Amino acid sequence: MQFNLPSKLQTLPHTFPIEGAIRLELEEGLPLFRASSLIQSRIEELLSKQQSSPLTVEEDEELDLYEAIDDYLSLVNRTVRN
Repeated sequence: MQFNLPSKLQTLPHTFPIEGAIRLELEEGLPLFRASSLIQSRIEELLSKQQSSPLTVEEDEELDLYEAIDDYLSLVNRTVRN
């Protein structure tokens, strides 16, 4: 099976670590992909900042890319479950 990357996900955020960005969890005996605590913290940081002041263009793009990564991981996880 081949997955087509969403157009937003042609690059990774500059803060995205090469290693340790994604963790693998077992849920009901199935491997599921999740963002690491490091990535989750960065997303929470951006969302928190967004509530108190406007994000820079770069931060807004970074948050969009993290959303695209989350969408892609959700697609992979749904495929694994089916």
